[in-house]
Amino acid sequence: MADITIRRARESDLHQLIALFAADDIGGHGDTTDPEAFESYLRAFHVIDASPNEQLFVAELAGEVVGTFQIVFNRTLTGRGSLSMIVEAVQTRADMRGKGIGAEMIGYAIEEAKRRDCRLVQLSSNMARIDAHRFYERLGFAKSHFGFKMKLK
Repeated sequence: MADITIRRARESDLHQLIALFAADDIGGHGDTTDPEAFESYLRAFHVIDASPNEQLFVAELAGEVVGTFQIVFNRTLTGRGSLSMIVEAVQTRADMRGKGIGAEMIGYAIEEAKRRDCRLVQLSSNMARIDAHRFYERLGFAKSHFGFKMKLK
């Protein structure tokens, strides 16, 4: 999309970001627009924003947040100590899906990974998100691993 802007998230974006996450019926992350939860989101935003290895982005169209993603840089001893990027929390506002916003966000993340000389870009997607899986495969991602999670809270 020509008019889409990808930029670092700002504290002033939080209400729109929270609403985006809270509208996700599949994720099951317990996100909510309840004002009592705002401080938790605010604290997390400040931690992410201050981190040299994490960055939170928004896709903006006509002054509105229509998508978001977070990138995390991870250096490991495997791969000769190489750097990799993990893409997390990819969301496009429901009424804006199918308009190329997700592709713009992922393309931006991949370019940032190349700029930082990452060995690979990886992401995980809820098994119920079949459309998202097709989307990621169209962008060149391959299903190569099984993921496991253990919820602690």
